[in-house]
Amino acid sequence: MTLLDVQNLTTYYTIGRGSVKAVEGISFQLEKGEAMGLVGESGCGKTTAALSLLRILPYNGRIVTGKIVFKGTDIVQLSEDKLRKEIRWKGISLIFQGAMNALNPVYRIEEQIVEAIQLHESNVKKKEARERVGKLLEMVGVDKSRARNYPHEFSGGMRQRAMIAMALSSNPDIVIADEPGTALDVIVQAQVLKLLDELKKRLDLALLMITHDLSLVAEVCEKLAVMYAGNMAEYGNVLNLFKKPLHPYTQDLIGAFPNIHSAKRLMISIPGSPPDLLSPPSGCRFHPRCKYAMDICKKERPELKKVAENHYVACHLATR
Repeated sequence: MTLLDVQNLTTYYTIGRGSVKAVEGISFQLEKGEAMGLVGESGCGKTTAALSLLRILPYNGRIVTGKIVFKGTDIVQLSEDKLRKEIRWKGISLIFQGAMNALNPVYRIEEQIVEAIQLHESNVKKKEARERVGKLLEMVGVDKSRARNYPHEFSGGMRQRAMIAMALSSNPDIVIADEPGTALDVIVQAQVLKLLDELKKRLDLALLMITHDLSLVAEVCEKLAVMYAGNMAEYGNVLNLFKKPLHPYTQDLIGAFPNIHSAKRLMISIPGSPPDLLSPPSGCRFHPRCKYAMDICKKERPELKKVAENHYVACHLATR
């Protein structure tokens, strides 16, 4: 069952110097109980895509074109009131990047999760919401007696777990995890990752994981979408993309990660820097950094085309 169908989503930010083309023409689907990784370098549009799904963009951001079809309803066309009552938190929830910044330091953890429940479920009484908070915290591995603590009294891993509890507070169908391992040491990161995977299986959640760490995607996700400079470079089954990456950017990303089973070698990096999205390069946006760039790459933007079962790529070389 397809829960989420994103079609040709384009989102811009308006600043004094013009429009920042943060996301342009991306498409993907998410099934019930499925996990998908959205990866790419910083500034490639991953978080903008996530904020667009919930329509919680900054004041200068706007969805220019495209559809975000959630359970048969186009979110782009919904009123703000319907979004708040039917979609945000009840249908799609978000684990924000950086739990310490996302949690209000002057309110107790319990109060913040209760507020999230009552804001999106007006019929729930405060007592019932508090009982639910205790169960949610225990579900994510935090003793319910800690509900009355302030965020600064939690460790980094516990704050991340509290954010996960808040994201699950209204029983959503989809959870978006924006860089869930940020600022956590590798041990705590592994614990949070394992928790997300267990919750996905136990609650039959669809999970959209935004990260630049391919190892996290390999551990949890069934699908992978690779973004570069606001465009979708490659998309499909995780095994297909890891075993046979076709886009030069995907190949370089995978090549930049060390393999603990292979012989020691020098680390490989991608030369150059991502483009300025105020005035991105013509054609394929990766062509200034691509070792296989042809004349057509500089002139025509490649379309995302199906090359195999559950495997799509936007590259002139790969689809010739």
